[in-house]
Parts: sequence; C-alpha cells; structure tokens
Amino acid sequence: MAAYKAPLRDIRFLLNNVFDAGELFASMPDTTEITDDLIAAIVEAAGKIAEGLLAPINSSGDAEACHFESGTVTTPKGFKEAYKAFADGGWPSLTGDVNYGGQGMPKMLSAVIEEMLFAANSSFALYTILNTGATLTLSQHGSDELKQRYLPQMYSGKYSGTMCLTEPHAGTDLGMIKTKAETQADGSYLLSGTKIFITAGEHDLTENIIHLVLAKLPDAPPGPRGISLFLVPKFLVDESGTLTAERNTVVCGSIEHKMGIKASATCVMNFDSAVGYLVGEENQGLSHMFTMMNYERLSMGLQGNGLADSSYQLAAAYAKERMQGRAATGALQPRLNADPIIVHPDVRRMLLTMRANILAGRALSLYAASQLDISRFHPIEASRKKAEQLVALLIPVQKAYCTDRGFEACVLGQQVLGGHGYVTEWGLEQNVRDARIAQIYEGANGVQALDLMGRKTVRSNGELLDILSGEMDEFVASQKDVEAMHPYLAAFEKCRGRLEEATSSVLASSSDDANAVGAASYSYMELMGLVLYCFMWQRILSAALADQKSGSNDTDYTDALVKTGEFFLQRLLPRTESLLVEITSGAESLMAMRAEQF
Repeated sequence: MAAYKAPLRDIRFLLNNVFDAGELFASMPDTTEITDDLIAAIVEAAGKIAEGLLAPINSSGDAEACHFESGTVTTPKGFKEAYKAFADGGWPSLTGDVNYGGQGMPKMLSAVIEEMLFAANSSFALYTILNTGATLTLSQHGSDELKQRYLPQMYSGKYSGTMCLTEPHAGTDLGMIKTKAETQADGSYLLSGTKIFITAGEHDLTENIIHLVLAKLPDAPPGPRGISLFLVPKFLVDESGTLTAERNTVVCGSIEHKMGIKASATCVMNFDSAVGYLVGEENQGLSHMFTMMNYERLSMGLQGNGLADSSYQLAAAYAKERMQGRAATGALQPRLNADPIIVHPDVRRMLLTMRANILAGRALSLYAASQLDISRFHPIEASRKKAEQLVALLIPVQKAYCTDRGFEACVLGQQVLGGHGYVTEWGLEQNVRDARIAQIYEGANGVQALDLMGRKTVRSNGELLDILSGEMDEFVASQKDVEAMHPYLAAFEKCRGRLEEATSSVLASSSDDANAVGAASYSYMELMGLVLYCFMWQRILSAALADQKSGSNDTDYTDALVKTGEFFLQRLLPRTESLLVEITSGAESLMAMRAEQF
C-alpha cells in the first residue's frame, strides 16, 4: 500500500505560479515578511508532520476510536503524543494574533497545511481546526481581558477550542436554540442547556477546553436576532490567566458512534449553570460565530480535497502495479500474463476525474483563502470590501462542491482498487467513510446551495456574481495575446454563458414562484462549481504554458497539467449544459406530488 506523500510540487506550483502568493503578501503591510523561501520552508515542514507524524496513526486511530467513560474521553493511542509534538512545533499559533503570541500567517498558507493534515489523518485535523476557528473568533470579537486570559494558552496548544451551536431540536435553524444564559452580579453568566454534535467537546489532548457557546439571555428578542455568544471553559481560569483546579459545570454526556472520523470525539455537551463570559455584544452571537463559520466551511472543502488526494495517490499507485487484462492496442508487457490496469480507458477515466477535480478544488480553496486574506490584511478599504463580497459568494460553493467532488473521488479510488478498495488494510474504505461527513457538517451542502442561490444571488440581484465576473473578465483580457490559450478560453466563455443564462432564469421566475429558488439551488451550486473549477483550470493552464515557454526544466510536470486540464474541459465541463436544462425546467415536477404520495 502506498504511503501518503504531501503534494508539495502541486502546492508550490499553485502558490508561486498560479496565484503568485509572494507578491500578494508583499502588497499587504502585515504580511510583507512572508517570503517565497519562508512559505516553502513552512509547507515542507508541514508536509513532514502529515507524512511522518499523522499518517502512521490514521488507520489505528480509526480502528481504536475514542473511548468514553463517566464523562471522560480518551483519544486513541498515539494521538496525545502527536498533539504535543504538533503544539511544540508552534502549529496552533500559525495564523494567530501576533499581539497574543500568534504568528499572524495568512489563510492561504494555513489552507494548504490543513489539506495535508486532513489527507493524512482527518480525525486529528479536526481537533486542530476547531482551535484555529475558536481563536480567530475570540481575537476578533472578545474583550481584551478575555483575549489576554485565553489566547496565549490556546496558541501554545495547552488549551483547545470548540464551537457549540447545534441542539437536539435545532440544527440549521439556530433561532430555535433553548440554551439559556443568566447574568451574574460579577459580570459573568451561568449557561444551561444541551449541545450535540460538538467536535472535540471533550478529549485528553490539552489541559483545558474552551467552548464558544451560542445561548439566549432572558430578555433576548425571538429567533436568530436574540442569540449571544459566550466563552465557557472546562476548567476555570483566574484573572491572572492561571488555570485553577475548579471544574466548570460543563460535562460530556456521551460521544457519538459514527460512520467515520472515529478518532475525533463528537460529543453531547451538557451545561448546568456553567460559568461563561460574553464574547462581543449581546444578541450578536450569530454574526460573531459566522467569523468562525466561514473559515470552518473552507476547512471542510479542504477535507474533501485532502481525502480525495490521499485516495488518488493510493489508486494511481495501485493502477500502475495491478496486472489484469491486456491493452486494447495489444499486449504492452508480452512477457507477463497481463498488463497493468492503468492501460484501460475506464480506469484512466476514474483517475483523471479524480486528478482534475483535486487540482481545481485545491486551486479554488486557495483562491477563496486569498480573498479571506485580502479582507483581513489589505490596507485599502475598497479592496477589503470587494474581497468580503467574493468570500460571501465563494465559500458556499467551495464548501459544497469540493466536499461533493472529494467524496466522489474517494468512491472512484475505491472502485479502481476493486475488492481491495472494500477491505480495511488499503485505506480506501476509511477515506470513503471519513469524507462523507464533510458534505453534512458546518452547514449541509443543500443548505449551502440554498444560501448561494437565495441570499447570495437572488436577494443580491446577481450583484455578487457580477463582482466574480469582473475577476474572470480581467483574467480573460490578460490572456488575449496568448494564442495557445484561445481554445481553452472559448470553452470557458461557453460555460460562463450558461451560468449567466441560469442566473437570469431563476431571477425572473423567483418573483412568481416561491419554490423557484429552492428547486434550482443544488443544480445552480453545481453549475457554479463547474464554472469556478473551469476558471481555476484556465489559470493553471496559463501558468503551465508560461512555465514551458520560459524554458523550465519541469516540462514533464507541466505537460501532465495541460493534459489533465484538457481532460477536464472535454470530459467534465460539458455537464454545464445538462445542469442548465435542470435549472431552467423550474419547480413544477419537484413540487407536483403530495406529501402522502412519497
């Protein structure tokens, strides 16, 4: 079985050749010290962590899973030691606020690192990204006192963070939450309620766990407008920032027995008058939490990309070694009884589908991450605002489309291995199980599609799409003199035209048909995902051709990129045509049956 290898060559090409990350960082005062050499060193070190520290305990962690007893969760063998090594290396502080011990690195850099961690060991990666999201939310919305008390310890890896949103009766509709917060004379709050599906809610990796909890004050307005955000530590911390021995009244009631990510503790958390502290303003909890949610949703897309890449590596290595049948053109290895299955067109179809979507998904994730960085670091307000608008449009697509294609890639990899893909020791069946959850959590993909179609497209009257179209127009204009790009650009313009037609159709029908938005939403998300993947492939192809023209010695690598891109354009992109037909067919056939007829 092939061991996971960090895709450093692909990452370097995307960061340096496609997105010119060094130039972007040099343009923003807070990131000017992040040079190409520093980027390369950090990515290489992260790759070693993924390959050497996390991948070796992935399958054993899955087999052992987390243990629960009397409110205590024990992670599988090797996880505690791996987390200590991860923390000792300074990784929890990578993107943190420099004023509290963070390193202030951009999301573009942490995104590629997260993908490698997810590829190597998705369960372990979840502990790390929850802490990153919690520290980001606290640094942006917490008081100076809370930040000083908790951030340095969370950056050091001594504490870790969670987010506690979902309740037994309230998932997507968080306005229905029942967790209550009561004000105390000393300015603290007592929280009572139950939260479910809390990733890393209880574990043995850190000294303390810091929960960010959505709850309602007694006089809060109804619905989502009445939600506040609170910090609730597992162990209380005094004003000097010293951890006390006093256990807060927040306890893990049980852990879920799941299809995948078994070494990640998914907890039921019970708050029984637990001491908490308000983060930000009263009744603004949902907007504060969305600071974290955008980053977490990006991470879910990265999980899809990472597990897809792990599956591709296994499947490609297997296809080059497994001997079955003969090439259609005649025996390629006549001295042997068979040829390797890589000679068969259908095996190549599966591998190329995986490879084409992995590269485009990784590029889309970096593109979205770059906009998060611009919105955070750029000195010009107009640039920050434009980036925020692009983030609003891109994140639902990146989360949903990358996780859908990621799960599909894991299944395709399993198919390449045939029966060996169905048994445990090859790792593909674990990848399938681990990847499946990414389509569900942090907002199920159907909800992401509805958000994209409803809030981000119809309610904005297509304004956000116009901003993205401007980005695309700018790129197309930059390629007008590159003759080799013209056939690729022609395919891009066709699929862009279909997206514009679909958008106009739904905008027109939504005023007359209340179901038009919901009926079109998933197909529209997939159409936009394909168009965005095509946009990413245009940028990859342009960079590959430019690299070849420059006389680079890496022509075999760029030649493979070009061939993969051409496969995408010829074999995957045509689906935009059928998606347009789906979208413009309207809601009638979807809504025709009565509920009793199902």
